[in-house]
Amino acid sequence: MGMITAGAASVLRAREKTLADGLLPVASELRLIDVAELVDFVRGERYSNVQDLIDSSVELYFRPGVLAFAWVAQARLEWSAPPAISLDMEFRNGGVTVFFCLHLEGHAASVEIRHIAFDVPPADQEAGTRALKSAIADALLRC
Repeated sequence: MGMITAGAASVLRAREKTLADGLLPVASELRLIDVAELVDFVRGERYSNVQDLIDSSVELYFRPGVLAFAWVAQARLEWSAPPAISLDMEFRNGGVTVFFCLHLEGHAASVEIRHIAFDVPPADQEAGTRALKSAIADALLRC
């Protein structure tokens, strides 16, 4: 496994921030779900129920088929920390595909990009980040 350079880490952080900013309304909707119910679904591997909850939140903000649950999730419940849910997701639009994990906690959400692919390779790292930002903007529903 290769090392990540400082420049690559910076690009990854910029892309994760771009994706997290785009997903903020969806993450906010998901945090309205009763956490005990969501934990129960995740721990019971009732992923069709998780899918329904995610779809209901996504359809308010994104065009159909752009953001999908990958049927992998984890729930953390501990006495010493607030509940946390991690959902593996896929974003696909405008020639950009991102496999990522959406982490939800009480008042915060974050994303961890696992892999990003471009149908047409970008000229440089910044062009790739701009392509991601454009793909997210294009996927959002207009009010």
